[in-house]
Amino acid sequence: MIKLTINKKPYQVEVDPDTPLLWVLRDALGLVGTKYGCGVAQCGACVVHLNGEAVRSCVTKVSRAAGQKVVTIEGLAAKADHPVQKAWLELDVAQCGYCQSGQIMAAAVLLKENKNPTDADIDAAMAGNICRCGTYLRIREAIHLAAEMQRKGSNG
Repeated sequence: MIKLTINKKPYQVEVDPDTPLLWVLRDALGLVGTKYGCGVAQCGACVVHLNGEAVRSCVTKVSRAAGQKVVTIEGLAAKADHPVQKAWLELDVAQCGYCQSGQIMAAAVLLKENKNPTDADIDAAMAGNICRCGTYLRIREAIHLAAEMQRKGSNG
């Protein structure tokens, strides 16, 4: 039995300790906001926070998350009103939307660590997140907007 804290809620799952966290989230717990993209930590669709750090849940063993704090897109903000989420909506970032939960989770960690990122900071932090629709310029613009929202005290 593996004990997890996900989005501030306790869970117990009976799975192989080597099972990727992604599959526990999606299949065992029904938290399907985190997406499967590549399965080899190359695309970023599966990004979640583990103790505040952005990790690729497709290659993170559930045993590594035991006793740690996991946050998924469902738990980023109680009312989906994190500045990054608000900026994404305001600037209509998503096209197909498949990668967006991973993009948002990566951006949230960036802005927690860097309150005023430059374009180069954003590009470096987000380089491992692939968007098949090519919304990179809107993603960058949304991160700048979210940073501004945070500086003005709009949640986050």
